[in-house]
Amino acid sequence: MAKFELKLPKMGESVAEATLTAWLKEVGEKIEADEAVLEIATDKVDSEVPSEVEGVLIEKLFEIDAVIEVGQTIAIIETDSDIPVNIPQVTKVTPNAEPEAAVQIESSIEKVQDTISSISSNDARFYSPLVKNIAKKEGISKSELDAINGSGKEGRVTKNDILSYISNKSHSVPSEAVKPVVASTPKVPTATMTSTASTVNPVVSTGEDEIIEMSRMGKLVSKHMTDSIQTSAHVQSFIEVDVTKIWNWRLGIKDTFKAREGQNITFTPIFLEAVAHALTVHPMLNISVQDGKIIKRKNINIGMAAALEDGNLIVPVIKNADQLNLIGMTKRVNDLALRARTNNLKPDDIQDGTYTVTNVGGFGSIMGTPIINQPQVGILALGAIRKVPAVIETNEGDFIGIRQRMFLSHSYDHRVVNGALGGQFLKTVKEYLEAWDVNRTL
Repeated sequence: MAKFELKLPKMGESVAEATLTAWLKEVGEKIEADEAVLEIATDKVDSEVPSEVEGVLIEKLFEIDAVIEVGQTIAIIETDSDIPVNIPQVTKVTPNAEPEAAVQIESSIEKVQDTISSISSNDARFYSPLVKNIAKKEGISKSELDAINGSGKEGRVTKNDILSYISNKSHSVPSEAVKPVVASTPKVPTATMTSTASTVNPVVSTGEDEIIEMSRMGKLVSKHMTDSIQTSAHVQSFIEVDVTKIWNWRLGIKDTFKAREGQNITFTPIFLEAVAHALTVHPMLNISVQDGKIIKRKNINIGMAAALEDGNLIVPVIKNADQLNLIGMTKRVNDLALRARTNNLKPDDIQDGTYTVTNVGGFGSIMGTPIINQPQVGILALGAIRKVPAVIETNEGDFIGIRQRMFLSHSYDHRVVNGALGGQFLKTVKEYLEAWDVNRTL
Protein backbone atom coordinates (compact mmCIF):
# COMPACT_ATOMS: atom_id res chain seq x y z
CA MET A 1 0.00 0.00 0.00
CA ALA A 2 1.05 3.58 -0.66
CA LYS A 3 0.23 6.87 0.97
CA PHE A 4 -1.08 9.90 -0.91
CA GLU A 5 -0.79 13.49 0.34
CA LEU A 6 -3.97 15.52 -0.18
CA LYS A 7 -2.87 19.16 -0.59
CA LEU A 8 -4.77 22.45 -0.61
CA PRO A 9 -5.08 23.36 -4.31
CA LYS A 10 -4.49 26.82 -5.76
CA MET A 11 -7.80 28.72 -5.85
CA GLY A 12 -6.88 32.05 -7.40
CA GLU A 13 -4.02 34.43 -7.99
CA SER A 14 -4.56 36.45 -4.80
CA VAL A 15 -5.65 33.56 -2.58
CA ALA A 16 -2.80 32.20 -0.49
CA GLU A 17 -4.73 30.46 2.29
CA ALA A 18 -8.11 29.11 3.31
CA THR A 19 -9.94 28.12 6.49
CA LEU A 20 -10.93 24.50 7.05
CA THR A 21 -14.66 24.63 7.83
CA ALA A 22 -15.72 20.97 7.85
CA TRP A 23 -14.38 17.43 7.43
CA LEU A 24 -16.70 15.40 5.21
CA LYS A 25 -14.78 12.18 5.86
CA GLU A 26 -13.56 10.61 9.09
CA VAL A 27 -10.38 8.63 9.70
CA GLY A 28 -10.97 5.04 8.61
CA GLU A 29 -13.57 5.91 5.99
CA LYS A 30 -13.18 4.86 2.37
CA ILE A 31 -12.87 7.63 -0.21
CA GLU A 32 -13.67 7.36 -3.90
CA ALA A 33 -11.69 9.23 -6.54
CA ASP A 34 -13.04 12.79 -6.99
CA GLU A 35 -15.10 12.47 -3.82
CA ALA A 36 -15.11 15.52 -1.51
CA VAL A 37 -13.04 15.06 1.64
CA LEU A 38 -13.37 18.46 3.33
CA GLU A 39 -14.82 21.93 2.96
CA ILE A 40 -12.81 25.15 2.99
CA ALA A 41 -13.71 28.83 2.99
CA THR A 42 -12.01 31.95 1.75
CA ASP A 43 -13.91 34.89 3.19
CA LYS A 44 -17.49 33.88 2.19
CA VAL A 45 -16.88 31.46 -0.66
CA ASP A 46 -17.20 27.82 0.37
CA SER A 47 -15.44 25.14 -1.68
CA GLU A 48 -14.94 21.39 -1.46
CA VAL A 49 -11.57 19.69 -1.79
CA PRO A 50 -11.89 16.33 -3.58
CA SER A 51 -9.51 13.42 -3.44
CA GLU A 52 -7.51 12.64 -6.53
CA VAL A 53 -7.27 8.96 -5.62
CA GLU A 54 -9.33 6.12 -4.19
CA GLY A 55 -8.36 4.91 -0.75
CA VAL A 56 -8.89 5.18 3.01
CA LEU A 57 -8.40 8.37 5.03
CA ILE A 58 -5.80 7.53 7.66
CA GLU A 59 -4.80 10.90 9.05
CA LYS A 60 -6.02 14.50 9.30
CA LEU A 61 -3.29 17.09 9.70
CA PHE A 62 -5.53 20.05 10.58
CA GLU A 63 -8.48 20.71 12.87
CA ILE A 64 -11.63 22.63 11.93
CA ASP A 65 -11.09 26.43 11.79
CA ALA A 66 -7.39 25.99 11.06
CA VAL A 67 -5.90 28.32 8.43
CA ILE A 68 -4.12 26.34 5.69
CA GLU A 69 -1.72 27.71 3.09
CA VAL A 70 -2.00 26.74 -0.56
CA GLY A 71 0.17 23.69 -1.23
CA GLN A 72 0.15 22.42 2.36
CA THR A 73 -0.74 18.79 2.98
CA ILE A 74 -4.16 18.51 4.61
CA ALA A 75 -4.61 14.76 4.97
CA ILE A 76 -3.03 11.37 4.24
CA ILE A 77 -4.94 8.80 2.18
CA GLU A 78 -3.81 5.17 1.98
CA THR A 79 -4.24 3.62 -1.46
CA ASP A 80 -3.77 0.23 -3.11
CA SER A 81 -1.86 1.77 -6.01
CA ASP A 82 1.81 2.63 -5.99
CA ILE A 83 1.81 6.44 -5.85
CA PRO A 84 5.17 8.06 -5.01
CA VAL A 85 4.73 10.75 -2.35
CA ASN A 86 6.85 12.63 0.13
CA ILE A 87 5.38 12.56 3.62
CA PRO A 88 6.02 15.95 5.34
CA GLN A 89 7.67 16.13 8.74
CA VAL A 90 4.41 17.20 10.38
CA THR A 91 2.77 13.87 9.63
CA LYS A 92 2.84 11.23 12.33
CA VAL A 93 3.24 8.35 9.89
CA THR A 94 6.95 7.74 9.28
CA PRO A 95 8.57 5.13 7.01
CA ASN A 96 9.68 3.11 10.04
CA ALA A 97 6.22 3.15 11.53
CA GLU A 98 4.49 2.28 8.28
CA PRO A 99 3.76 -1.42 9.00
CA GLU A 100 2.50 -0.67 12.51
CA ALA A 101 0.30 2.19 11.29
CA ALA A 102 -1.15 0.03 8.55
CA VAL A 103 -2.02 -2.72 11.05
CA GLN A 104 -3.75 -0.21 13.31
CA ILE A 105 -5.76 1.22 10.44
CA GLU A 106 -6.81 -2.17 9.15
CA SER A 107 -7.77 -3.16 12.67
CA SER A 108 -9.88 -0.01 13.06
CA ILE A 109 -11.65 -0.65 9.77
CA GLU A 110 -12.40 -4.26 10.71
CA LYS A 111 -13.70 -3.12 14.10
CA VAL A 112 -16.08 -0.65 12.46
CA GLN A 113 -17.31 -3.26 10.00
CA ASP A 114 -17.91 -5.78 12.80
CA THR A 115 -20.02 -3.39 14.88
CA ILE A 116 -23.25 -3.71 12.90
CA SER A 117 -26.16 -2.69 15.11
CA SER A 118 -29.73 -1.44 14.84
CA ILE A 119 -28.43 2.05 14.02
CA SER A 120 -28.58 2.53 10.28
CA SER A 121 -28.64 5.29 7.71
CA ASN A 122 -31.89 6.18 5.97
CA ASP A 123 -33.13 8.49 3.22
CA ALA A 124 -33.31 11.40 5.67
CA ARG A 125 -29.89 11.03 7.26
CA PHE A 126 -26.59 9.26 6.66
CA TYR A 127 -24.40 7.96 9.49
CA SER A 128 -20.79 7.04 8.84
CA PRO A 129 -19.44 3.72 10.15
CA LEU A 130 -17.31 5.65 12.67
CA VAL A 131 -20.33 7.50 14.09
CA LYS A 132 -22.35 4.29 14.31
CA ASN A 133 -19.45 2.55 16.06
CA ILE A 134 -19.16 5.32 18.66
CA ALA A 135 -22.92 5.31 19.19
CA LYS A 136 -22.95 1.56 19.85
CA LYS A 137 -20.01 1.70 22.27
CA GLU A 138 -21.60 4.54 24.25
CA GLY A 139 -25.08 3.03 24.30
CA ILE A 140 -26.69 5.83 22.28
CA SER A 141 -30.08 4.87 20.87
CA LYS A 142 -31.28 5.52 17.34
CA SER A 143 -33.72 8.18 18.56
CA GLU A 144 -30.93 10.00 20.41
CA LEU A 145 -28.69 9.89 17.36
CA ASP A 146 -31.48 11.28 15.18
CA ALA A 147 -31.90 14.20 17.61
CA ILE A 148 -28.25 15.33 17.40
CA ASN A 149 -27.73 18.49 15.35
CA GLY A 150 -25.15 17.61 12.69
CA SER A 151 -22.57 20.19 11.62
CA GLY A 152 -21.50 18.26 8.53
CA LYS A 153 -22.70 18.71 4.99
CA GLU A 154 -26.51 18.48 4.69
CA GLY A 155 -26.78 18.16 8.50
CA ARG A 156 -24.58 15.08 8.68
CA VAL A 157 -23.48 14.03 12.19
CA THR A 158 -19.68 14.13 12.46
CA LYS A 159 -17.33 12.54 14.96
CA ASN A 160 -17.05 15.85 16.83
CA ASP A 161 -20.85 16.18 16.97
CA ILE A 162 -21.38 12.83 18.65
CA LEU A 163 -18.39 13.23 21.01
CA SER A 164 -19.72 16.65 22.04
CA TYR A 165 -23.16 15.11 22.65
CA ILE A 166 -21.61 12.35 24.78
CA SER A 167 -19.60 14.90 26.77
CA ASN A 168 -22.66 17.08 27.47
CA LYS A 169 -24.73 14.02 28.31
CA SER A 170 -22.21 12.83 30.90
CA HIS A 171 -22.41 16.18 32.70
CA SER A 172 -26.20 16.45 32.65
CA VAL A 173 -28.56 15.39 35.43
CA PRO A 174 -30.19 12.01 34.70
CA SER A 175 -33.89 12.08 33.95
CA GLU A 176 -36.50 9.51 33.13
CA ALA A 177 -37.89 11.65 30.35
CA VAL A 178 -36.11 13.07 27.35
CA LYS A 179 -35.03 16.62 28.16
CA PRO A 180 -35.50 19.54 25.76
CA VAL A 181 -32.47 20.77 23.85
CA VAL A 182 -30.62 23.49 25.78
CA ALA A 183 -28.07 25.76 24.14
CA SER A 184 -24.75 25.38 25.94
CA THR A 185 -23.02 28.38 27.48
CA PRO A 186 -19.26 28.93 27.76
CA LYS A 187 -17.48 27.72 30.89
CA VAL A 188 -16.39 30.61 33.10
CA PRO A 189 -14.57 30.85 36.44
CA THR A 190 -16.64 30.32 39.58
CA ALA A 191 -16.47 33.99 40.61
CA THR A 192 -17.78 35.09 37.23
CA MET A 193 -20.47 32.42 37.27
CA THR A 194 -21.76 33.74 40.58
CA SER A 195 -22.02 37.31 39.35
CA THR A 196 -23.65 36.50 36.01
CA ALA A 197 -25.85 33.54 36.86
CA SER A 198 -28.83 35.78 37.50
CA THR A 199 -28.54 37.56 34.12
CA VAL A 200 -27.63 34.73 31.72
CA ASN A 201 -30.59 32.56 30.80
CA PRO A 202 -30.08 29.56 28.52
CA VAL A 203 -32.39 29.28 25.53
CA VAL A 204 -34.65 26.27 25.99
CA SER A 205 -36.64 24.80 23.11
CA THR A 206 -39.85 22.84 23.44
CA GLY A 207 -41.03 19.92 21.39
CA GLU A 208 -43.05 22.32 19.22
CA ASP A 209 -40.05 24.46 18.23
CA GLU A 210 -38.05 23.96 15.06
CA ILE A 211 -34.27 23.92 15.48
CA ILE A 212 -32.43 25.16 12.37
CA GLU A 213 -28.69 24.69 12.11
CA MET A 214 -26.94 27.79 10.79
CA SER A 215 -25.13 27.24 7.50
CA ARG A 216 -21.37 27.65 7.27
CA MET A 217 -21.80 30.86 5.32
CA GLY A 218 -24.35 32.10 7.83
CA LYS A 219 -21.88 31.56 10.66
CA LEU A 220 -19.14 33.36 8.73
CA VAL A 221 -21.41 36.32 7.99
CA SER A 222 -22.54 36.42 11.62
CA LYS A 223 -18.97 36.54 12.89
CA HIS A 224 -17.94 39.10 10.27
CA MET A 225 -20.79 41.43 11.22
CA THR A 226 -20.19 41.06 14.96
CA ASP A 227 -16.47 41.72 14.55
CA SER A 228 -17.25 44.85 12.52
CA ILE A 229 -19.52 46.31 15.20
CA GLN A 230 -16.84 45.63 17.84
CA THR A 231 -14.09 47.14 15.65
CA SER A 232 -15.57 50.29 14.11
CA ALA A 233 -17.41 53.24 15.66
CA HIS A 234 -20.42 53.24 13.34
CA VAL A 235 -22.15 56.53 12.52
CA GLN A 236 -24.67 57.29 9.76
CA SER A 237 -25.60 60.17 7.48
CA PHE A 238 -28.66 60.32 5.21
CA ILE A 239 -29.55 62.35 2.15
CA GLU A 240 -32.47 62.41 -0.30
CA VAL A 241 -31.73 62.42 -4.03
CA ASP A 242 -33.91 63.37 -6.98
CA VAL A 243 -33.23 60.73 -9.65
CA THR A 244 -36.00 61.75 -12.06
CA LYS A 245 -33.49 62.58 -14.82
CA ILE A 246 -31.81 59.18 -14.45
CA TRP A 247 -35.18 57.40 -14.33
CA ASN A 248 -36.36 58.99 -17.58
CA TRP A 249 -32.95 58.62 -19.30
CA ARG A 250 -32.74 54.89 -18.53
CA LEU A 251 -36.36 54.41 -19.66
CA GLY A 252 -35.45 55.92 -23.01
CA ILE A 253 -32.28 53.93 -23.71
CA LYS A 254 -32.84 50.53 -22.06
CA ASP A 255 -34.47 48.82 -25.07
CA THR A 256 -31.81 50.04 -27.50
CA PHE A 257 -29.08 49.02 -25.06
CA LYS A 258 -30.57 45.54 -24.65
CA ALA A 259 -30.83 45.04 -28.41
CA ARG A 260 -27.26 46.19 -29.01
CA GLU A 261 -25.41 44.72 -26.00
CA GLY A 262 -27.65 41.74 -25.20
CA GLN A 263 -27.85 42.84 -21.56
CA ASN A 264 -30.13 44.88 -19.34
CA ILE A 265 -28.94 48.18 -17.95
CA THR A 266 -30.14 48.65 -14.37
CA PHE A 267 -29.73 51.53 -11.93
CA THR A 268 -26.92 49.73 -10.06
CA PRO A 269 -24.06 50.51 -12.49
CA ILE A 270 -25.18 54.15 -12.60
CA PHE A 271 -25.02 54.42 -8.81
CA LEU A 272 -21.67 52.62 -8.72
CA GLU A 273 -20.29 55.10 -11.27
CA ALA A 274 -21.36 57.94 -8.96
CA VAL A 275 -19.72 56.26 -5.95
CA ALA A 276 -16.48 55.68 -7.86
CA HIS A 277 -16.45 59.39 -8.78
CA ALA A 278 -17.05 60.40 -5.14
CA LEU A 279 -14.18 58.18 -3.97
CA THR A 280 -11.81 59.95 -6.37
CA VAL A 281 -12.96 63.29 -4.91
CA HIS A 282 -12.76 62.03 -1.30
CA PRO A 283 -9.92 59.46 -1.25
CA MET A 284 -9.86 59.37 2.58
CA LEU A 285 -12.94 57.15 2.39
CA ASN A 286 -11.01 54.67 0.25
CA ILE A 287 -8.87 53.60 3.20
CA SER A 288 -8.35 50.92 5.84
CA VAL A 289 -7.11 51.07 9.43
CA GLN A 290 -4.49 48.70 10.79
CA ASP A 291 -2.34 48.86 13.94
CA GLY A 292 -2.99 52.54 14.47
CA LYS A 293 -2.08 53.42 10.89
CA ILE A 294 -4.24 54.51 7.95
CA ILE A 295 -3.71 52.62 4.69
CA LYS A 296 -4.72 54.77 1.74
CA ARG A 297 -5.76 52.42 -1.06
CA LYS A 298 -4.38 53.04 -4.54
CA ASN A 299 -7.18 51.24 -6.40
CA ILE A 300 -10.90 51.92 -6.13
CA ASN A 301 -12.49 48.47 -5.82
CA ILE A 302 -16.21 48.66 -5.07
CA GLY A 303 -18.01 45.70 -3.55
CA MET A 304 -21.70 45.26 -4.30
CA ALA A 305 -23.60 43.24 -1.72
CA ALA A 306 -25.74 40.56 -3.36
CA ALA A 307 -28.47 38.49 -1.69
CA LEU A 308 -28.36 34.73 -2.21
CA GLU A 309 -31.33 32.36 -2.36
CA ASP A 310 -30.58 31.00 1.12
CA GLY A 311 -30.86 34.49 2.64
CA ASN A 312 -27.13 35.05 3.05
CA LEU A 313 -25.14 37.88 1.49
CA ILE A 314 -21.99 37.86 -0.58
CA VAL A 315 -19.98 40.84 -1.80
CA PRO A 316 -18.38 40.45 -5.24
CA VAL A 317 -15.93 43.23 -6.06
CA ILE A 318 -15.66 45.44 -9.15
CA LYS A 319 -11.93 46.09 -9.47
CA ASN A 320 -10.72 49.54 -10.62
CA ALA A 321 -14.31 50.78 -10.85
CA ASP A 322 -13.20 54.36 -11.53
CA GLN A 323 -11.57 53.25 -14.80
CA LEU A 324 -14.72 51.68 -16.29
CA ASN A 325 -17.17 53.47 -18.57
CA LEU A 326 -20.88 52.86 -18.02
CA ILE A 327 -21.03 50.02 -20.57
CA GLY A 328 -18.09 48.25 -18.93
CA MET A 329 -19.58 48.84 -15.48
CA THR A 330 -22.93 47.41 -16.58
CA LYS A 331 -21.38 44.25 -18.02
CA ARG A 332 -19.23 43.75 -14.93
CA VAL A 333 -22.21 44.20 -12.59
CA ASN A 334 -24.38 41.78 -14.59
CA ASP A 335 -21.62 39.16 -14.76
CA LEU A 336 -20.89 39.21 -11.02
CA ALA A 337 -24.58 39.26 -10.08
CA LEU A 338 -25.31 36.23 -12.26
CA ARG A 339 -22.36 34.24 -10.95
CA ALA A 340 -23.25 35.15 -7.37
CA ARG A 341 -26.80 33.81 -7.83
CA THR A 342 -25.54 30.59 -9.45
CA ASN A 343 -22.78 30.08 -6.87
CA ASN A 344 -20.06 30.36 -9.51
CA LEU A 345 -17.95 33.14 -8.01
CA LYS A 346 -14.21 32.59 -7.76
CA PRO A 347 -12.21 33.52 -4.63
CA ASP A 348 -10.60 36.42 -6.53
CA ASP A 349 -14.06 37.87 -7.23
CA ILE A 350 -14.60 38.78 -3.57
CA GLN A 351 -11.09 39.94 -2.68
CA ASP A 352 -9.54 43.40 -2.21
CA GLY A 353 -12.69 45.53 -1.90
CA THR A 354 -12.07 49.08 -0.66
CA TYR A 355 -15.68 50.36 -0.34
CA THR A 356 -19.10 48.65 -0.45
CA VAL A 357 -22.54 49.51 -1.82
CA THR A 358 -25.69 47.62 -0.79
CA ASN A 359 -29.17 47.94 -2.31
CA VAL A 360 -31.75 47.80 0.49
CA GLY A 361 -34.33 49.28 -1.89
CA GLY A 362 -34.55 45.96 -3.69
CA PHE A 363 -36.57 44.69 -0.72
CA GLY A 364 -38.78 47.79 -0.52
CA SER A 365 -36.85 49.59 2.24
CA ILE A 366 -36.55 53.36 1.81
CA MET A 367 -33.34 53.49 3.86
CA GLY A 368 -31.10 51.37 6.10
CA THR A 369 -28.12 51.50 8.45
CA PRO A 370 -25.69 48.97 6.95
CA ILE A 371 -22.74 47.48 8.84
CA ILE A 372 -19.29 48.33 7.52
CA ASN A 373 -17.57 45.54 5.59
CA GLN A 374 -14.21 45.25 7.36
CA PRO A 375 -11.45 46.29 6.83
CA GLN A 376 -13.16 49.11 4.90
CA VAL A 377 -14.37 52.32 6.56
CA GLY A 378 -17.59 53.04 4.65
CA ILE A 379 -20.67 51.47 3.10
CA LEU A 380 -23.54 53.10 1.18
CA ALA A 381 -27.12 51.80 1.24
CA LEU A 382 -29.38 52.57 -1.73
CA GLY A 383 -33.04 53.01 -0.77
CA ALA A 384 -36.06 52.30 -2.96
CA ILE A 385 -36.84 54.78 -5.75
CA ARG A 386 -40.30 56.21 -5.08
CA LYS A 387 -42.67 58.47 -7.00
CA VAL A 388 -43.41 61.28 -4.51
CA PRO A 389 -44.77 64.85 -4.50
CA ALA A 390 -41.94 67.36 -4.21
CA VAL A 391 -41.31 71.09 -4.25
CA ILE A 392 -39.79 72.14 -7.58
CA GLU A 393 -37.96 75.48 -7.72
CA THR A 394 -38.13 77.47 -10.98
CA ASN A 395 -37.53 81.04 -12.12
CA GLU A 396 -41.28 81.53 -12.13
CA GLY A 397 -41.58 80.34 -8.52
CA ASP A 398 -42.04 77.09 -6.58
CA PHE A 399 -44.65 74.47 -7.36
CA ILE A 400 -45.49 70.87 -6.44
CA GLY A 401 -44.66 68.13 -8.93
CA ILE A 402 -44.27 64.36 -9.12
CA ARG A 403 -40.60 63.29 -8.86
CA GLN A 404 -38.63 60.05 -8.58
CA ARG A 405 -36.68 60.27 -5.32
CA MET A 406 -34.64 57.99 -3.09
CA PHE A 407 -32.66 58.03 0.16
CA LEU A 408 -28.95 57.26 0.43
CA SER A 409 -27.70 55.99 3.81
CA HIS A 410 -23.99 56.25 4.52
CA SER A 411 -22.41 54.27 7.39
CA TYR A 412 -18.79 55.17 8.13
CA ASP A 413 -16.09 54.51 10.71
CA HIS A 414 -16.04 57.48 13.08
CA ARG A 415 -12.56 56.53 14.31
CA VAL A 416 -11.08 57.94 11.09
CA VAL A 417 -13.98 59.56 9.19
CA ASN A 418 -15.59 62.59 10.81
CA GLY A 419 -19.10 63.82 10.13
CA ALA A 420 -17.92 66.52 7.72
CA LEU A 421 -16.14 64.06 5.42
CA GLY A 422 -18.95 61.49 5.70
CA GLY A 423 -21.52 64.14 4.76
CA GLN A 424 -19.43 65.66 1.97
CA PHE A 425 -18.99 62.26 0.36
CA LEU A 426 -22.75 61.72 0.42
CA LYS A 427 -23.39 65.18 -1.02
CA THR A 428 -20.92 64.50 -3.86
CA VAL A 429 -22.83 61.34 -4.81
CA LYS A 430 -26.12 63.28 -4.73
CA GLU A 431 -24.79 66.10 -6.92
CA TYR A 432 -23.39 63.64 -9.46
CA LEU A 433 -26.72 61.84 -9.79
CA GLU A 434 -28.89 64.97 -9.92
CA ALA A 435 -26.66 66.55 -12.59
CA TRP A 436 -27.17 63.59 -14.92
CA ASP A 437 -26.91 64.45 -18.62
CA VAL A 438 -30.24 63.42 -20.15
CA ASN A 439 -28.61 63.54 -23.62
CA ARG A 440 -25.84 61.12 -22.67
CA THR A 441 -25.18 58.39 -25.24
CA LEU A 442 -23.64 54.96 -24.72
